[in-house]
This record gives sequence, structure tokens and C-alpha cells, in this order.
Amino acid sequence: MVYGQAEPASIGRSDPLERPWWYTLEQGKLHFRGGAYGEALIAFEEARRNRRDQFTRMEEELIRLLSIPEVRPLGDSLHHIEVYIADRKLAGSAAALAELYYRVPKESLGGSARRVLEELNRLKNYPDAEYWLGETYRMEGELGIALSQYQKAYDQRSLLETPGFEVEILYKMAELCGIRQKYNEMEKLLNEILNGTDSGGESRDSLWSGDSGAFARSAMFRILDNDGIGRFLTLYRYNNLLVEKAHRLLGYYYYASNRHGPAAEHLMFSFLIQNSILIEEYTRYRYDFSFTSLDNLMEAVKRRPQLSSYINETEYYKTIYYLGSALNGFGKGLRAREFWSFLAGRLEAGEWRIRSQGQLRSPYVDKAQEMP
Repeated sequence: MVYGQAEPASIGRSDPLERPWWYTLEQGKLHFRGGAYGEALIAFEEARRNRRDQFTRMEEELIRLLSIPEVRPLGDSLHHIEVYIADRKLAGSAAALAELYYRVPKESLGGSARRVLEELNRLKNYPDAEYWLGETYRMEGELGIALSQYQKAYDQRSLLETPGFEVEILYKMAELCGIRQKYNEMEKLLNEILNGTDSGGESRDSLWSGDSGAFARSAMFRILDNDGIGRFLTLYRYNNLLVEKAHRLLGYYYYASNRHGPAAEHLMFSFLIQNSILIEEYTRYRYDFSFTSLDNLMEAVKRRPQLSSYINETEYYKTIYYLGSALNGFGKGLRAREFWSFLAGRLEAGEWRIRSQGQLRSPYVDKAQEMP
């Protein structure tokens, strides 16, 4: 039996009717999605408490075992302690170790009983519950508390049930910092997304971070500036959807604060990712599609409604407008006009079509302002 996951029973539980923490969390999600935020809050707090209680009982079980006079001479040897447990058929201690090994690779413990206790203490944390508590406080307008909960979840990210979910938490934190006009904190969080690594130690944005990223950015920017949009999107593809929004938001932020060079670089990456996704997705539908220009891509997109949804979700036309504006502010007026000319000819670009038409008549650089 795997405690706390496959069966409702749990080691040393005083109340046989107590629900397992993972079940309680799912019930809380149902309440949350139904708009019953008060009930959701109670469920998430109960899930967090039940998990802490379970692993505390397991920890106490093993501490009692290690305190037995005939066990003390076994020292830190996990192997000898396991033999002792098996010989005496100590079901509680065996179950505690089985639960631990289900969640933590046994080989990572180095054969150490001390490490067993350390891991059990760490497993008392429940970042998924902390995250959902943050979501609930956010929906109730308690943004400061929500941000604190997201931070707790992020600090405990090694225990998240979904690999890579820490990036979603960083985005939620950045969003709240933006709403609260804490832009420096927002900037740090978005850069953490771009410059951080995943659970396997791989860079989340290999084309951006590090020395090789700086070289790639320079080469890409040079092609865009010298040869234009068509050549740029013909030479480069980058479908890293995970970081697209971070580049986009940083681009808006840097443009709003008159840092046009960094704004142009980040918006260039967002633009590249957005179009790479559109081209790849449409090519799956029509294998013979060949990109030649943004206009021919937009005509293709019209045939795939889900791609139109993606354009809306990623603020495609807004991204292009501010990329053009950042280039203009950076002294690249000719290239800026290419972006604005594209938008000016597309009815579906709405506001960004009208603003681009104005820029084409009389280019200007916006003054420092809040996030666009």
C-alpha cells in the first residue's frame, strides 16, 4: 500500500474518517472552479494540514524506532535499520519507509537514516496547496496574501506534483507585482523565468541566456535590421512557448520605461516565438505551406480558427506594434515602418492598425508611462 496516494488510510491516523490530503486538495479545486471560494479555502488549508500531520507521524514513528536502545548501535546505517524492521515485522516503520521511497528515490538517500528524517521533514510541505491558497486569496482580492502564498509554493517547488509548474507560479507572481505596480519585482521574476533552469538543470531559454545567447541575440537583431521581417522569419525558428510571455511582458515594460534597446530584443524574441508556433502549427495542417511573408501567414491563419485564438492569447498585433515602436525609439525607423505597414493593412489588427497608421503619418516615441 502507498500511503497518502493509493489508499485513504494513513500511518498512525487517529481519525479513520480523515480524508487523505491529495483527495482534499482535489475537492478544494472543485469548490474553487465552482466559485465557492470560502469552501475552497477551508479544503486547501485542510489538505495542507493533513499532509503535514501524516509526514509528522511518519517522522515520529522512525524517531521512536531509532531511539530504541538496541537500534542505537546501528548508527546511521539505513540498510541495518531496514533489516531490523523486517526481522521484527514493524509495520508502521516499514510503511513510513515505503511511503518515503515512493516519493524520493532511495538511492538519493545515500544509505543514511539521518537523510530519511530530513526528507520526511521536507515532505511535510505541500506547495500545491500553498499555490491553490494563493489562487483563492487572489480571487477574493487579497493580493498581498496571494503573493505570499505563491512565494511559499515557489520556495517548495522541488515537491510540486507537476514538473515545470514552478514557471506558472513565477508568472502568477509577476502578474500580481505588475497589478500592484511593483515593477522592479516583476522584472526580477520574469528574468528568473528566462535565466533559470528546469528540474533537470537545463536552461529554460537557451537561446537567450548565457554568452551564447548574447551572441545569438546580436546575430538575430542584425538580420532583422538589415534584411527585414521575411528574411528573419525564414532564417530563424524558436518554438519555446514557455518563455514567450516573459519576453513579451519585459518588452512592454522596457518600452514603457524608455529602454528601447532591451525592449526591442525581448519583443523580437516574443515575435519570433509567436510566428514559429503559427508556422509550425499551420504546416501540420498543410504540409506544403511555405512562409513567404507575414501577410501570407495571416491568410493561412484565417483557415485555422484555433490559430486565431492563439493570436489573441499572445497579443500578436500588440507585440508587433510595440516591437516596431521600440525599434523606432532605438533609431531603427526604417524597420519600424515595416512592422507598422503590416499592421496598417490588416483590419483584424483593430486598435493596433489605427495606431500604426498614425505612426506612419508622423512617427513618435511614447514618453515613459505605466505598463502598456
